[in-house]
Amino acid sequence: MSAVDRDATAAVAPSVSDNGEPLATNSHDHHHHGDTPERGYGPWILVAGLAVALLLRDRVGWLSDTDVRLWSTLFVSVCIQALPFLVLGVVVSGLIAAFVSPEFVQRIVPKRAFLAVPSAGLAGMALPGCECGSVPIAGRLVAAGTPQAAALTFLLAAPAINPVVLVSTAVAFPNDRELVLARFVASFLTAIAVGTWWARRTNTSLLDSVGHLHKHREGKWERFVDVASRDLVHAGGYLVVGAMAAATLQLVVPRSVLTSVADSEVLSVLMFAALAVVLSICSEADAFVAAGLPQFSLTSRLVFLVVGPVIDLKLVAMHAGIFGRRFAIVFAPVTLAVAVISAVIVGQVIL
Repeated sequence: MSAVDRDATAAVAPSVSDNGEPLATNSHDHHHHGDTPERGYGPWILVAGLAVALLLRDRVGWLSDTDVRLWSTLFVSVCIQALPFLVLGVVVSGLIAAFVSPEFVQRIVPKRAFLAVPSAGLAGMALPGCECGSVPIAGRLVAAGTPQAAALTFLLAAPAINPVVLVSTAVAFPNDRELVLARFVASFLTAIAVGTWWARRTNTSLLDSVGHLHKHREGKWERFVDVASRDLVHAGGYLVVGAMAAATLQLVVPRSVLTSVADSEVLSVLMFAALAVVLSICSEADAFVAAGLPQFSLTSRLVFLVVGPVIDLKLVAMHAGIFGRRFAIVFAPVTLAVAVISAVIVGQVIL
């Protein structure tokens, strides 16, 4: 089991004694956060790489080439534009984790599935958070007795249609404001469609193994600081990777190849769907990465913005850790297919 799986599983499943009684615990039930500093390696690797580049800048000729300077400009511009929204997003996510309990969400979500699904989607808009944070919250909702379909709808809606994400999209695409509406509609339809699909399933045993709800004992402000600081480092690393990928695609991949892919809507859609899954960028920052590839159609970039917040590699790992591998195997392909189809249809209608 990976580090993400271990930490995510610990977020929901409490420790038990030999006789089956739950043990007292001080562990955090927030997403992907353990008590060990094993997630701190990414930033140090980045710092080490930058240090090596600075030491070799006068000895390696290509580091001063015009293309490399342009790559640096593209990379830095994406990071600087996205960073304020990334910080705002993790602050809001930390506040939600610290001050909004799963019981509150459970109270505002109706018990009947056909009402619970759209209500959970709207609750996701009102209670914004990053996609990583929505997974353990959904796990706690299931453990507390919330309808499974509603919990999964909240899981998909919260990181995709919240105000921080929509504002960042408007800033990233100042001349294409209709993309904000398209992102909201396609993401909301994705959450509702997947939630309705789950509600109509006769076999719900895939979520029966979710652990019992338990309380965290640290203070609310301590929890906020812990969640927000860890999320900032975690999401910031993915932002750096995404900005590097966008800048590299612009300069390393031959212009003729990018043009040929951009000219084919099918290839563009498939490429952006794959990038969304692989890059695993935080939803508060992904619009700036998509804006860095202007030669592609708005519909194909909409696919990137709709797929990323609902399914990517880190989310699959968290789904497997909290809900089980069998759930992840079923849930991931269905969510990916629904997200792509919703984005394409909405893009053709609105964009």
